[in-house]
Amino acid sequence: MNPFTFSQAETREAALAQVAGNASFAGEAVRFIAGGTNLIDLMKEGVMVSSRLVDINRLPLDAIEEEGEGLRLGATARNADTAYHPLVRERYPLLTAAILAGASPQLRNMASNAGNLLQRTRCYYFYDVGTPCNKREPGSGCSAIGGITRQHAILGASEHCIATHQSDMCVALAALEATVHVESARGKRAIPFNEFHRLPDDAPQYDTVLEADELITHITLPDARRYAAHSAYIKVRERLSYAFALVSVAAALDIGADGVIRSARIALGSVAHKPWRKPEAEALLEGQKEDPALFGRVADLLLEGALGQGHNDFKIGLARKAIVRALQTAVQGTVTNTGEPND
Repeated sequence: MNPFTFSQAETREAALAQVAGNASFAGEAVRFIAGGTNLIDLMKEGVMVSSRLVDINRLPLDAIEEEGEGLRLGATARNADTAYHPLVRERYPLLTAAILAGASPQLRNMASNAGNLLQRTRCYYFYDVGTPCNKREPGSGCSAIGGITRQHAILGASEHCIATHQSDMCVALAALEATVHVESARGKRAIPFNEFHRLPDDAPQYDTVLEADELITHITLPDARRYAAHSAYIKVRERLSYAFALVSVAAALDIGADGVIRSARIALGSVAHKPWRKPEAEALLEGQKEDPALFGRVADLLLEGALGQGHNDFKIGLARKAIVRALQTAVQGTVTNTGEPND
């Protein structure tokens, strides 16, 4: 690991002042750290280099509380605290299910909400500093293309990068239409979740639209109680624990007493450089009742344009089946992954 300095910010203003002037995430940047579960690993491997880490754990950014009809999730709140928070379990069981499907209890106890949004791809070639990688070294090439691609993208990829974003929490946040709130010395802004992560295009070194001097302060969720009774997070992976998804699906349905679907939210994970949504596919479900054939058409529209890279061709069919299964599961009732029924 390259040498770096470490400081603890006592105020938000002090934290922002230490990163002011950073032009980009490239190079030996000053970076914020909360849980550090991904950043420290990347620094140890030499994949990311920082000249200074600014600890933000002393800032009052860990509250989870109501905000209007919705909910506010603090940036430094730990994933486990978020998953088990009574308001999250009651109103956003899809989020609980997604968080508890990820990592391990030890990591969930340490990882922060904002850090989850900023975690980097688990592409083998990105982690291997001995191979070219446009995400790690722009312009060097993409070793994954033509390589081993079992974990790689089938949607939204480019000739420069076929890596995937493999967060579980982010897939649920995309489906729930969260908003990311950030702040810098230049001011504040609110970013709709589906605009926060970006596709690789010709600049895969940038995972998000966040500027290097911006601090995530919190995440807000709109009122989603209409979806609480019918939601499911399906994660298909190589083994049952401590494994990243090959494909994941977050599905939330608002179903009337007559069985008619009034509205739907669906997001896919581990298939693209960002959580994948297509509102026009969700619209197919509105005014309809449970129908496997309809669910298949929804899946086909969500996966329109999907392209395998050889080793991951199977993910297209796998994703289709996972989407149909998630919708069928959500119709039957919410699954929380807590080991307890959702009351």
